[in-house]
Amino acid sequence: MSIERIDITTGPGPIMSRTVIHGDMVYLCGLTAKDRSADVKGQTQEILNTIDSYLAKAGTDKSKLLTAQLWLKDMKDFQAMNSVWNAWVDPKNPPARACVNAEMAFPDILVEIMVTAVK
Repeated sequence: MSIERIDITTGPGPIMSRTVIHGDMVYLCGLTAKDRSADVKGQTQEILNTIDSYLAKAGTDKSKLLTAQLWLKDMKDFQAMNSVWNAWVDPKNPPARACVNAEMAFPDILVEIMVTAVK
């Protein structure tokens, strides 16, 4: 089975693929917001928009999500982040999801999200 990679980074940060497609499976890397001056709602919305874009490039959409992992810098932001997530996620096809508190790579990153989908 072939492997397709979308948006391979070259550095100076980590070298990785933003999206990997293997058969009917679509794997997205952990995504953070580019606008790190935004609050957790703004960062979450930007990430979800990016997820929509990568899923579309891979030939799928959020209704085909299987799993989602979310990392929050501070769990006090859970309700705010979750309000954006709940407005975005397909309520008829929600993925299995985990959300944990984590130390982020940079202090202004408030949330990171990683998803897996099927075509």
